[in-house]
Amino acid sequence: MFRFAHPQYLWLLCLVPAALLLFWWSMHRRRVRLARFGRPGTLRALMPERSVGRLWLRFILFDAALALLALAAARPQFGSKLREEKTQGVEMMLVVDISNSMLAEDFEPNRLDRTKYAIDRLFDGMRQERVGLIVFAGEPRVLLPVTSDYRMAKAFARRIDPSQATVQGTAVGKALEQALLAFSGEGGEGRSRVAVLITDGENHDDDAVAVARRAAEQGIRIYTIGIGTPEGAPIRIDGEFIRDEKGDMVVSKLNEEMLVEIAETTGGAYVRATKQSIGLDQIVRSINEMERSELSTLRFEEFNEQYQWLVAAALLLLLLEFAVLDRRNPLLAHLNIFREERQE
Repeated sequence: MFRFAHPQYLWLLCLVPAALLLFWWSMHRRRVRLARFGRPGTLRALMPERSVGRLWLRFILFDAALALLALAAARPQFGSKLREEKTQGVEMMLVVDISNSMLAEDFEPNRLDRTKYAIDRLFDGMRQERVGLIVFAGEPRVLLPVTSDYRMAKAFARRIDPSQATVQGTAVGKALEQALLAFSGEGGEGRSRVAVLITDGENHDDDAVAVARRAAEQGIRIYTIGIGTPEGAPIRIDGEFIRDEKGDMVVSKLNEEMLVEIAETTGGAYVRATKQSIGLDQIVRSINEMERSELSTLRFEEFNEQYQWLVAAALLLLLLEFAVLDRRNPLLAHLNIFREERQE
């Protein structure tokens, strides 16, 4: 497979025809100026050391070197096509609540930002697992399909924001249904697939436990993390606290009962987040004890750089251009090994 690492530098190739036009114009102007002094045949006889052909040869060598350097700047690379790599690991789907209640400030700076920080650290410690990311409020959204590209996963996780929710609410059941569909399908009976649900547990829209039963039938474990405190905290958006119809301040509290039931139904575990730790580390330790299955990952082989050969060829052409003289070398003109010494 061939590619240019920096294809934007290919625009430098425009300098090649531009230099050709400039050189042609320079030669044309030179002929016009010389024509003022006499006929071309007479002038050639008077200046036998001058060679127009050599001038063109030098320019062609220079222009070719310029083209090679432009191609080298674009960094041509050769590499193989996609390669399938087999690994032993677990597919993990992170299901993150982004409803307004996750903006409660019983965790600093708030529940959602604390979750994003924990996910970022989680990806730093992963090696063989494949991860995906689903966000939800009233409706779920697959933010990132399962992948082993942790750099990309971290980038997507850092952009999690309540504005990504098209409908407000907390539909845990719909989010878990989406997670079941988002797995790649590898892993046989599914013992290598887990979903990690991070929410405050305030489910208002559906029966999440029923979805958990279906997950258990497919062999998918669901681990749940409850983030928040039983006492709860008000929700502040754009500097103002949310109030209900009576004008009272809305307080979001942690609801652990449903989260515990979901985890127990699927053979997973429930962890209550603390201000010191969200609980992802504890869940990962539990996941590491699971039986791993074979996962296939498509990867690109390493690309081999080819620009050095173009640079070497360009330098060679420039050396040849320097060696080809349009007339006798002025640096050697004062040397005359046949000059006779003047007799006194």
